[in-house]
Amino acid sequence: MIMNTSRLGAFIVACVPFFLTTALAQEWTPGLEKAEEFNERWTEWYSHESKPEWGYETPQKDTFIVVSPKSGARKNAPLYVVLHSAGHNVQTALNCTKTVGNHDIYRSPDDFYALYLDCAAHREVDWWWGIQKTKGYELAPVEKRLVDSIQWVINRYQIDANRVYCCGNSMGGSGTLGFGLRHGDIFAAIKANVPAGVEHATARLSLDAQLPEGVQLPDPPVCVDYSGQNDKWSNGHDFFYKAMAQRRYLVIGLWGNFGHGNNHNAIKEHNDLIDAFDWTSVVKNAAYPVFLNASTDDTLPWPSCVDTSPGQINAWFRWENKLDTPEKVAISLRLASEEESPTKIFEAPKESTVDVSLRRLQQMKIAPGETLRWSFGDASGLVKADASGLVLVPRLKITLQPTTLTLSREQ
Repeated sequence: MIMNTSRLGAFIVACVPFFLTTALAQEWTPGLEKAEEFNERWTEWYSHESKPEWGYETPQKDTFIVVSPKSGARKNAPLYVVLHSAGHNVQTALNCTKTVGNHDIYRSPDDFYALYLDCAAHREVDWWWGIQKTKGYELAPVEKRLVDSIQWVINRYQIDANRVYCCGNSMGGSGTLGFGLRHGDIFAAIKANVPAGVEHATARLSLDAQLPEGVQLPDPPVCVDYSGQNDKWSNGHDFFYKAMAQRRYLVIGLWGNFGHGNNHNAIKEHNDLIDAFDWTSVVKNAAYPVFLNASTDDTLPWPSCVDTSPGQINAWFRWENKLDTPEKVAISLRLASEEESPTKIFEAPKESTVDVSLRRLQQMKIAPGETLRWSFGDASGLVKADASGLVLVPRLKITLQPTTLTLSREQ
């Protein structure tokens, strides 16, 4: 094991007491194989055996890497989870972070922990696509492995469990959609860079069918997805976006003629809004709005891709939570300013008309069929919850000026 002595003391003080208590409490404990400074950040390599309940036909050994914040180990930091592409493994994905422009999605913010997971060692059963052998709604063994690995890291490093994020490129983008959207109980938000297909997400969310009887998924994380309409792997995005809207799930979607690219600067030559929304500012323990049928949405280029211009859905909207009690919810809605979303490609709108639903309400529990009063500026009315307890407030006019949407039980 390689240890940088200048960091060893801080590593022991911050981690060992918690490690000892969790090791005693858990039968499954990954072992530290190596620890060293990598690209100016403290980095630890772990290996572990598989758990029988994951369902692998043959037991296997896997690896993941944890990178500490640049300033050093600390409690309650966010976690940035990375799923690599089919052309990479856990080590090469980490190596990409040394070079700007090489799979930029793999680079975590300096003040985050980062977790790099591997599926290349046993690729015949473990691709992030997750649908070769396990189709439909049920999780594959690799997905069960991810759940336990992420939870172990959250506990081990005392991560802020409300600020855990998932991202990936290509196959890792497909895994981010399929695994990430299914696990709103883990992730605050996810970001998929040129995902290699939407079949994984379609299967795990049962977007092309009804959910199994009695199943109610947690509200999904906020999803940012960008794909090149001239990329064959983006086929099916028309169905995906429409099915997500039908379920009232939030997608911030962006596209352009950037192919299957991974260099953010090169992608921004075709769509310069891909980083405009601060997806890592979203927290799991706060409500968020779902924007549907916005007048500012561009026409999807799929399936024909005749329209080769760049476009977006929901990329201009911003929000801020104001109140969430058992009797009343308030959330401020607005459009992003030109300073927040500088663009040389799009004309930033000054207003948008959109339907709005709310998810991840923390205190207010809305019963199916319940009637609530809503207000938004000078507009107000009554709205009835659907069979799943979701309300839809129609045709709100959102501008650059923040306006508060309220839902209440006051009649």
